Amino acid sequence: MISNIKKLIKDFSLSELRSGMKITAKELVNKKITVQFPEERTPISPRFRGLHALRRYPNGEERCIACKLCEAVCPANAITIESEMREDGSRRTTQYDIDLFKCIFCGFCEEACPVDAIVETQIFDYAFLDSREGSIMTKERLLGVGDNNEKAISEARAEDAKYR
Repeated sequence: MISNIKKLIKDFSLSELRSGMKITAKELVNKKITVQFPEERTPISPRFRGLHALRRYPNGEERCIACKLCEAVCPANAITIESEMREDGSRRTTQYDIDLFKCIFCGFCEEACPVDAIVETQIFDYAFLDSREGSIMTKERLLGVGDNNEKAISEARAEDAKYR
């Protein structure tokens, strides 16, 4: 009987509503932490692994030697490589695809590469607009990302080398 009376008083006094409004009032005066994303950026960890890129040597030749170590080490089987022999006896890729829907961004491909051809950049804002095929990073797209961001990639690799 007494518990019913307490519940009735609590319900009519709107105590839950008042406690919720108290929290809301506190938050109104607190400093806001919202970031206006496209214009403002938050700091990114130097260990962040983002969009993949294939790199070239300074003479313009692609670095990938088609050893397929990255394909073998990928736990998600997201990398597909096909290669052919050149006239000079070296191997080069004819197809290098990464399915970003499968990729778990673990960085194993980057660690396995003996010539530093595949890297994960600091790029985190990308989208697949048209269809699922947009999630497949082809060799041409990977080289394009590498070409457009080579300066940032080189600086990040040099900074990373300090800690190894």
